[in-house]
Amino acid sequence: MLTPDRPEIITSEIEVVGYTQQMNPRDAAKLLIAGNLVLIEDYFRSGLRVLNQLKKILKKRVGDTFSDQRKFRKEYREASHKLLLRISNHRIDAKNSPRIGWLEILYPTVPNFLISFPSLQGLNSSWQWYKKGIYIEVLRRKIHPYYGTYFPTRFDHLELFKDWLSEYQGIKSSAVDVGVGSGVLSYLLLDSGFTRVFATDINPNAIIGVDQESKRLGWDDRLELRFGDLFADLSARVDLVVFNPPWMPATHELSSGIDRAIYYERDLFRRFFEQVSDYLLPEGRIALLFSNLSQVVEESDNPIWKELTESNKFYVEDRLEKSVKPSSKRTRRRDWRKDERVELWIIKPREEPVV
Repeated sequence: MLTPDRPEIITSEIEVVGYTQQMNPRDAAKLLIAGNLVLIEDYFRSGLRVLNQLKKILKKRVGDTFSDQRKFRKEYREASHKLLLRISNHRIDAKNSPRIGWLEILYPTVPNFLISFPSLQGLNSSWQWYKKGIYIEVLRRKIHPYYGTYFPTRFDHLELFKDWLSEYQGIKSSAVDVGVGSGVLSYLLLDSGFTRVFATDINPNAIIGVDQESKRLGWDDRLELRFGDLFADLSARVDLVVFNPPWMPATHELSSGIDRAIYYERDLFRRFFEQVSDYLLPEGRIALLFSNLSQVVEESDNPIWKELTESNKFYVEDRLEKSVKPSSKRTRRRDWRKDERVELWIIKPREEPVV
């Protein structure tokens, strides 16, 4: 049985600075930046005020470039996770706090502990999505994503894949969804008529969540889940390999499942192409979903094209593109996506390597 990833908690006695709304939230934010642990002792909203001041202070230190925004997020994460709340009997010990079911599900044997305020914000948001579900237009149904699992909030790449899948004339005996996440691509494959779909993920929460969701949707008899990196030592060859990898290169050490769903380590695509031939049937295809976002904001190389040009084992059968929908007009941030396009690469192995 898999153990889900969950936010770190503190169960030992530690030194903290108590905070109530009678104090200046800016002073508390400065304490966090200086490395102090601050414990909210009255209202849940007090933590929101402190974090708001923390953002204001840190934003004044950075510019407007993409790398500046990365730096801000890193500094904010480090400081904000020093702001704590107390959990008593699986409930937040602060007035007017939300009820979060994950506290009992993820920590069944530990009813009392300290946890960071941002971790609770993440747990609360995740709990709302899990309870209410999120409607996925390409599936024409809701899914209920498990905590710590990436789920789509943008759908252009899914629409591109569904359109291609509707015209797919290949054999539909089997497919593998590498990095299943919240399961959307696997569900699309099953909905399109694939007899059996294997799904893998290095994030245990993804496997736990899709296991629950596939049973709810009635697809568990055709979906086989494997926990592990990339192909997770799958003992089968398939007609179609589907992979929606992270779209941005990592500049930090990756830890959480969400992190690994957004950022890729430099050797990810090399390892994928080194392994994929072992899992493809002779007439099999690879469907890779990607975006040119990293090329737009960082002028980096496209890692798919880079691997294909350095190898003589594969060729591109087709490559489809789609412009993404613009960001909300209400946002004040620079719209990095105005030049972004999502991509679908259809790749096949060469019968004979080119010399």
